Amino acid sequence: MDEERVINTKAKDGEENWEKSLRPKKLTEYIGQEALRQNLEIMLTAAKQRQETVEHLLFYGPPGLGKTTLAHIIANELGVNLRLTAGPVIEKAGDLAAILTNLQEGDILFIDEIHRLSRTVEEILYPAMEDYVLDLVIGKGPSARTLRIDLAKFTIIGATTKISLLSAPLRDRFGAVHHLDYYTPEELGQIVKRSSGILGVDLDEASMAEVANRSRRTPRVANRLLRRVRDYAQVKHAGKVDVTIASEALNMLGVDELGLDKIDLAILETIIDKFGGGPVGLNTLAAATGEDSETIEDVYEPYLMRLGFLDRSPRGRVATVRAYEHLGKSQAGR
Repeated sequence: MDEERVINTKAKDGEENWEKSLRPKKLTEYIGQEALRQNLEIMLTAAKQRQETVEHLLFYGPPGLGKTTLAHIIANELGVNLRLTAGPVIEKAGDLAAILTNLQEGDILFIDEIHRLSRTVEEILYPAMEDYVLDLVIGKGPSARTLRIDLAKFTIIGATTKISLLSAPLRDRFGAVHHLDYYTPEELGQIVKRSSGILGVDLDEASMAEVANRSRRTPRVANRLLRRVRDYAQVKHAGKVDVTIASEALNMLGVDELGLDKIDLAILETIIDKFGGGPVGLNTLAAATGEDSETIEDVYEPYLMRLGFLDRSPRGRVATVRAYEHLGKSQAGR
């Protein structure tokens, strides 16, 4: 169900080319995450001046905020190659060895979902990150021997949405750990403006703000909604876009003025209408809505809580006063 949502913050199949065309190429083009951008600018400049490899970096935060984009920017700024992979893809030590031995001096290896690396692969990665060597065990039993392979100096950029699942030994081997936070509506407005120029969409300031405000504070969602607004305007209004047309397009997608869709609203309505506003247990809520409990907890709840519509109490989930107001429901008898 989550894969079908237009406001899903995870990348969908077939979106890679779209995202690539909209990605900034330099740090000066990157919008938002100002403190992080400044720190990276200093780090990259110093590394280039010393002609050294950049230390290993770890980015963590919700999906869709620009972790992969930053990896591309860093590689572009340094003029080095970027190799992309993901934790679930590297199943065996041999998979990691094949990747590492093919890296050239200064190359960057980006590992998405790095928290999903197996413990066996992690053990191989430690000496590679610290000493740029690969220690492999050849054979089994009494005849087993260790083979050490020297590697070119490289940089690992890890990305994770769940830093708590990253083992402490692996986390400690990153020279810098940076958190990516949600964007402000103003920053998203700038992103929509930049993307609309690349896509050739003529938006006024009010239309940009309309798209930005419904984007769940996430650039990936903002760019996806912008493309849908462009499609709607092209088919229904000969390509013309104003705030009314943008609003019509987004309403047709089922995304309200705060970026909530029918599933978000169904969760809130279930808590209010069926359970008197709560508290209600997660498993009970999942059964009542027909959604998986883990999906509710990891995908839907964080944004509802950020808006102040939902509270987690020891006894269960509770709808807040703001949720009642947004849904236009009375609290009488709560």
